[in-house]
Amino acid sequence: MRAVLTIAGSDSSAGAGIQADLKTFAALGVYGTSAITAVTAQNTLGVSAVYVLPADLVTAQIEAVAGDIELHATKTGMLATAAVVEAVAAAIEELELPNVVVDPVMVAKSGDRLLDDDGIEMMRLELLPRARVVTPNIPEAEVLAGIRIDSPESARKAAKRIKDLGPAAVVVKGGHGEGDEIVDLLFDGAQFHEYRTPRVLTRHTHGTGCTFASAVAAALASGSGLPDAVARAQAYVAGALRSGLSIGHGHGPLNHFWKV
Repeated sequence: MRAVLTIAGSDSSAGAGIQADLKTFAALGVYGTSAITAVTAQNTLGVSAVYVLPADLVTAQIEAVAGDIELHATKTGMLATAAVVEAVAAAIEELELPNVVVDPVMVAKSGDRLLDDDGIEMMRLELLPRARVVTPNIPEAEVLAGIRIDSPESARKAAKRIKDLGPAAVVVKGGHGEGDEIVDLLFDGAQFHEYRTPRVLTRHTHGTGCTFASAVAAALASGSGLPDAVARAQAYVAGALRSGLSIGHGHGPLNHFWKV
């Protein structure tokens, strides 16, 4: 059994964060483990409270898992503060965690801030250089690259700028773009790959980014190359969106088990 570690925050509504990651891993046939960085009180309408765990406790969780279970991929999500980002980056380096997929979570679907400015800078300096791939959405890519993305050309420019920060590859996700088609853009340092899928018109999009990154990690853990892993993740998320669950009064969750 292939195993994946997610390092992220807990979502009490179970649509995003650790809960979405573990559902994705289970649905895609890998064993999910976790290190929780923060506990949130949230639902489909928004985040009402956040408690960030001490960085040394986050490190202890990672060490406990990695010291006992052979890991084949690692995914990071909500890290909340610079101290946690630094601790996670150090653990990845020290423990030589494989196939690191960084979902640079900054803002929740509801608009609530999930990473402070110092954390963003620490992510640029310490975490991205240790990533196999980083998977920002368009707003996150704009922050990391320092430019506005409003065209395919600017998306490619942003991907190159983010690649220069040190990750082996970058996927600029197209869900926040416009049009009837979503275009996810992979830049591996040598060439661009575009992945296209029809846009699913639904408000049940809570946890889309977490799910995409976790699906990439699951595919890498299972032995897929990165281009194939991105294609598999896009197809999985599209299916989960089409089967979205009518739960809550806001941005409802995906159906992670739509294939089951």
